Amino acid sequence: MSKTKRFNFTVLSLTLITGIFSYFYSYCVPDSTPYSMIRLIQTNLSSSSISRLTSLTNYFNPRNMSSFTLPSSTIQVNLTPDLTREQLLKFRPFSSWLSKLQHSLSLQSSSPNHPFRGEEYSLKSITIQSVDFFGSGDRKRIGFIKLSTSVKNPKGESIPGSVFLRGGSVTILLILELEEAKDERWAVLTVQPRIPAGSLEMVELPAGMIDDAGTFAGAAAEEIEEECGIKIPEDKLIDLTSLALKGFTSAERERLEEAVYPSPGGSDEFIKIFAHVYKIPQDTLKDWQGRLTGLRDHGEKITLKLVKLEDLWKETRDAKALSAIALWDGLKREGRV
Repeated sequence: MSKTKRFNFTVLSLTLITGIFSYFYSYCVPDSTPYSMIRLIQTNLSSSSISRLTSLTNYFNPRNMSSFTLPSSTIQVNLTPDLTREQLLKFRPFSSWLSKLQHSLSLQSSSPNHPFRGEEYSLKSITIQSVDFFGSGDRKRIGFIKLSTSVKNPKGESIPGSVFLRGGSVTILLILELEEAKDERWAVLTVQPRIPAGSLEMVELPAGMIDDAGTFAGAAAEEIEEECGIKIPEDKLIDLTSLALKGFTSAERERLEEAVYPSPGGSDEFIKIFAHVYKIPQDTLKDWQGRLTGLRDHGEKITLKLVKLEDLWKETRDAKALSAIALWDGLKREGRV
């Protein structure tokens, strides 16, 4: 066979594979166009590229995916090959997100003034697109899930539903008050690598994810001990988010957390913000500046940075820190902290 014929045969084969992939991909991820796959055909493909393309096609092949219907519903859930029904339903962020969403959808018909009343949207299906696992062996557990939803009304209109599930987290505004000068207050920040942000020196408040056990305050106390070496009783932590949002959340109908939602357009993550005032001598303040902390066996490389409380708002781009100082200042103006 001539080189021209072999090349034409290769292009024809790849076109067929891409067509199949496009069908499977649209099945799993509605309203998406695999542009990168189309571009591959327009270049000289190596055998490894062809292999990767075939692997992706097999991964998204419905024959390799299992599905089930959620209990007491008609909602179909499509799983990736590496995820089981039991694992998904036990993943707390998934069950929590689903419960909130279903409650919010039920308000369309039960609330007379709901903007969608009469043209109610409903959840049709959920497609798991990828799963990140933490740990290994007996300690292996789900870390993050990327999924898409089909939420439509009787007219066929849909609401975008691409979701990154990671669950809640906590952060602490740790305020250091000097014993020698009570009017001088400092905030504790951490400097650490944050690869998702493209940074090796992200300046932010101490923070951590919430696991399945314990309380929000307990998780916050544990985090401040790990990153700053300070032991704080749970009952000594001030829940800034609950204090500030209590009146607002009690009046609304949806069952969202009393927390800050940093990216509601793409993620379920919510952040509970706590505060604590800790008295220290002047010498300790000097010792803490630039101190190395964090759990080294967990890959944490953290440096402490202390800034004056009144300057916190201009010392970081961290949304947690900016939210915390806004809540602290607002509650302080009202005499609630």
